This record gives sequence, structure tokens and C-alpha cells, in this order.
Amino acid sequence: MEQVMQFVSNHPMLSIGWVALLLAVIFTTFKAATSKIKEITNGELTRLINTEDAVVVDTRTIDDFRRGHIVGAINLTATDIKNGTLAVLDKHKDRPVIVVSATIINAKESATILFKEGFAQVYTLKDGLPGWSGENLPLVAGK
Repeated sequence: MEQVMQFVSNHPMLSIGWVALLLAVIFTTFKAATSKIKEITNGELTRLINTEDAVVVDTRTIDDFRRGHIVGAINLTATDIKNGTLAVLDKHKDRPVIVVSATIINAKESATILFKEGFAQVYTLKDGLPGWSGENLPLVAGK
């Protein structure tokens, strides 16, 4: 214990950094555990599509969507979701909705908005589209 105290007194900035990092990890873990929006794996996404008729919402640009997307996905950009342009999804409020994007951060923002708009079962895809294609799972090109 004496060595720890000596280290802290000799390296205060480094010690503060470690404490801040620890607090950030604890906060992020707690936030993820209590979030209404859960991250799912590629296998869970496939199961939801096959057993619960889930809807995949791809929030990338139309050009990225046309280059390759999950079969049956609906292209609704993050901007569209922020602006409340959700008419194409209104008929799917009672089904699971999985939001996918190039990054998990963009997907979480869009998923949060959808949850606030009354979609009860909203998920994000862990590792996003890069994780999906990285496992050589099927993508379709075009509209």
C-alpha cells in the first residue's frame, strides 16, 4: 500500500488519468446494462429476422446502402430519423427493429430516437455492418 501511495504522490497526473479511466469504464458498463436499447450479435439478428419478423433499419447513406446491405433492410438515414421522417417504419412499431450503421455510435443515436418515438423493441447490431460483412454474412447490392 505504501508503494501505491508513493506512486500517486510521484505521478499525480497519471494517477488522476487512471482513476478517470476507471470511472469511465464503470459508467459505460452501468449505462449499457440499464439501457432500453440492447446490442445484439449477428446470430441474434438472424434469429430475430427468422423467428420474429424483425425489421432491419440501415442508417447509412443511400450510396453506401446500394453498395451492400442486409437482405430486406430499409434505408432510413440518421438525418431522416432525427427529422422524424418515420412513415416507412410506422407499420413496424410492434416488431423488433434492429438499427445498423457503419459505426455503433450512429446506430445508438438513431435507436434512441426510435425508442422515444414509440418503438418498443429496438436493438443495435454489435460491430455494425463492418462486423456483419467481416464474418462474410450475406449482403445484397442495389435497391
